[in-house]
Amino acid sequence: MHTPRSALLEGVRDTLPMLVGAAPFGMIFGTLAVGSAMQIWHGSLMSATVYAGSSQLIAVGLVAGHASLLLIWLTTFVVNLRHALYSATLLPHVAHLPLRWRAGLGALLTDETFAVMVGHYRLHPQHSHSHWYFLGSAGSMYLNWQSWTLLGVLFGAAFPALQQWGLDFAMVVTFIGIVVPQLKQRPQLLAALTAGAVALLGRHWPYKGGLMLAILAGVAAGVWAHARTSTVVQEAA
Repeated sequence: MHTPRSALLEGVRDTLPMLVGAAPFGMIFGTLAVGSAMQIWHGSLMSATVYAGSSQLIAVGLVAGHASLLLIWLTTFVVNLRHALYSATLLPHVAHLPLRWRAGLGALLTDETFAVMVGHYRLHPQHSHSHWYFLGSAGSMYLNWQSWTLLGVLFGAAFPALQQWGLDFAMVVTFIGIVVPQLKQRPQLLAALTAGAVALLGRHWPYKGGLMLAILAGVAAGVWAHARTSTVVQEAA
């Protein structure tokens, strides 16, 4: 990763498992968009401008149910609140970049790219070309999402009830493969277990409220465990 170009390509390479996992997710969204009350081209337009898979799927369902625009806005806003936590986590690594870089990377930030970047910054906290690596990961995810959404829009009619095939499980498997190897310290493990337990308990909450609470609980558990570990180390010294 000696040049911006090599960093960009490495970001794409390290995101390949995520690209595969997101493919059926994007195609399912395109299929649902075609089958909803929206125009065919609305599916691709939403992916290009909103670019938030979970929110797009929820919005399509609400549109199909003739929900009000205010309810759609509020629901997708709550679902996307987790991105504020993502941004706060990555800020120390990108704060030195010009505004155009931070705005661009922030607009392209997804769950998948966040997972990739956390691992990257843990291994390379001071690398000068990390923002190019970030762009490679985020840019490839964006293009991948647009491509599979378009395929879903164009060929969704040929695969009826595609969303019931269980293909979206590929994304879950991909995340497990990315996150689990990073759980090498007690605070990280406790944060993951806490977030997973709360998410399971709150899986039926409306508007993905259980997911948001799971994130906050995981962060709180991780911060508490980190502070406690630091205290024990200081006392031992």
